[in-house]
Amino acid sequence: MKKIKRKDIDRIASKVKEEQSRYKALIMVCTGTGCVSAKGFNILEKFREILQARKLQDQFVAYGTGCNGFCAAGPIAVIQPDGVFYQKLQEEDIEEIVESHLINGRPVERLLHVDPVSGEINKTMDEIKFFTKQQLIALRNKGIIDPENIEHYIARDGYQAIRKVLDKNDPEAVIKEVIDSGIRGRGGGGFPAGIKWQSGRKAAQEREEKIYLVCNADEGDPGAYMDRSIIETDPHTVIEGMIIGAFATGAQEGFVYIRKEYPLANERLRKALKQAREYGLLGENILGGGFTFDIHIHRGAGAFVCGESTALMASMSGRAGEPRAKYVHNVEYGYKDKPTVLNNVETWANIPPIINRGASWFASIGTGDVSKNPWNGSSGTKVFSLVGDIRNTGLVEVPMGITLREIIEDIGGGIPGGRKFKAVQTGGPSGGCIPANMLDLKVDFDSLTEAGSMMGSGGMIVMDEKTCMVDVARYFVSFLMDESCGKCTPCREGLFALNNTLSRICNGEGREGDIEFLEEVSETICDTSLCQLGSTAPNPVLSTLRYFREEYEEHIRDKRCGAGICKELITYSISEENCTGCTLCAKNCPSEAITGKKKELHIIDTQKCTKCGICYETCKFDAVEVK
Repeated sequence: MKKIKRKDIDRIASKVKEEQSRYKALIMVCTGTGCVSAKGFNILEKFREILQARKLQDQFVAYGTGCNGFCAAGPIAVIQPDGVFYQKLQEEDIEEIVESHLINGRPVERLLHVDPVSGEINKTMDEIKFFTKQQLIALRNKGIIDPENIEHYIARDGYQAIRKVLDKNDPEAVIKEVIDSGIRGRGGGGFPAGIKWQSGRKAAQEREEKIYLVCNADEGDPGAYMDRSIIETDPHTVIEGMIIGAFATGAQEGFVYIRKEYPLANERLRKALKQAREYGLLGENILGGGFTFDIHIHRGAGAFVCGESTALMASMSGRAGEPRAKYVHNVEYGYKDKPTVLNNVETWANIPPIINRGASWFASIGTGDVSKNPWNGSSGTKVFSLVGDIRNTGLVEVPMGITLREIIEDIGGGIPGGRKFKAVQTGGPSGGCIPANMLDLKVDFDSLTEAGSMMGSGGMIVMDEKTCMVDVARYFVSFLMDESCGKCTPCREGLFALNNTLSRICNGEGREGDIEFLEEVSETICDTSLCQLGSTAPNPVLSTLRYFREEYEEHIRDKRCGAGICKELITYSISEENCTGCTLCAKNCPSEAITGKKKELHIIDTQKCTKCGICYETCKFDAVEVK
């Protein structure tokens, strides 16, 4: 393919739409990481194999798409244009779908989604509650396009925004549009993106220096996969966003800093960049607009601290990934000490729709009034990875201002197993835990911060009543302690002290004064740490002390873990009333601590018991008790 001109964008879009309209149906198979791990590629190849064997390839076509979002239901295939949603597919199911649905027009009911609460069968995506309350901007093309085909992106208004920008040829107007949209950085800091662009452009002009653009794809939060999935699903929206940013700021070179641990995202990004260069959308004289810009991939080695902006710049420059003092701004002294504009994947993905549909449209979504002050509210949508003790795990995009209840109960389907909701942690390992009595809290930058948590990059971990909040704090502090670069004393030594104290409490060795010590050390770390990793690291401790203080007191004073998690504070026993003598617990016990004859009461030898919890998980009669 030779380099295209601006007018060719419409021609390509029309060609793709015409080609797809010739088919009776399009089979869109999810090949995001979640479905791929469940043999999604095999499902795709099976569709293609059967279509070819039956000589149906002129009537139907199967595409691989990026993450569809509904990870709990994978592997997934959606039959378009009707949106019939098939879930949890096996290779042996594909023949039946082709025969019954594609040839005879009868959807295979046993493979359709069943609402976990009502039991109703949902035939199409429009009927599934997981999708109905979402609003897609960054993920607008999920499950609809082949992420490895640039022309599929073009057919969905792709690269129309950069054409619009080049037609007007006014960089300052682009920056104003981004400022007026009110979009704040989706990587965790929440800094207005347009102001960052403006500052970077100004710094480069005043210093007469080269300016760089960087996309932060160093996503390392436990349970988080928003940025990785956006790149796997729609890499060209990130590329187009960066091209627009380059035109606005005057950059000629950009980088995507992405973890080596994300092979699928790396592969699709590499292919997308190659295609963009071949089509003349990267390189010299882009679309005849007279400006040059290219993007390179910089692979990170998996250090969590390199998600922090200045540590990321140090890593890219060949130095140790350690942060600098915050009075040194990346827009002035970033990569190679040159002006650098850094935004994360989701922020860049939002730029093309903002340019195409206008700042006022984006600003109308969300909370607050950003018309006079971009700090005054939270506009647009936010992508979250919804995981944990919840029925519908997956990737969701919701408007700012939606409540936690709507996300957890409506989109997420609530808590499985008849258990009660206890808390949700937002904002990654440095976020806070929000309790059940705050489920109606609005999800936006300011509301979450006031509640002792944060928006962060978008991780959302749901916890049920069998979760120990002291253990949760210990887990995240331990993670952050290991990931601290160790440059500053408050973070290095403070997290070590917090981890030791929390571990003692969980081991039944807590003592009076521990709670006050945790509070004092946490506040010191927040106030004196060099970077945001340290200053937000105590959030899990402070928020759990704020909302679940009684659990700390129970662990310390009563030597008891009410949730039955902390091994040193619990014992396992079998209820005489509920035990049926099914022998499942004895068969599965790895330490052979359970004895008893079939259909008779079983006994746990507490001396042999390792408190692994397998008996509790396998018992179908609630006979195993944890005290």
